[in-house]
Amino acid sequence: MITCVVDYVIDPAKLEAFERFGRRWMDLVERHGGTHHGYFLPSEGASDRALALFSFESLAAYEQYRQGFGVDPEFIAADRIREESGCVLRYDRTFMRPLLPSDLPN
Repeated sequence: MITCVVDYVIDPAKLEAFERFGRRWMDLVERHGGTHHGYFLPSEGASDRALALFSFESLAAYEQYRQGFGVDPEFIAADRIREESGCVLRYDRTFMRPLLPSDLPN
């Protein structure tokens, strides 16, 4: 399993648009074979940082999901929210391997 961690710098004045963007992508990840762990939005501290975490069975499964970018009308519509609103100023994507409580020895 791989988990994609997306670290966003967002425009705090456009948080509602970012939430619409996030809801669309959570649905798309789930429908295209991944598990979305949610978006984590500013609460206290920095008001311009957000995170998203989602997992796929493998990097190959993630790459299959990525084939829809720029092609699938639903992917394009979801990304249009970000582009038209300007809610995302910058983002970085990192892939991690989770260590989960279920991985602990008995």
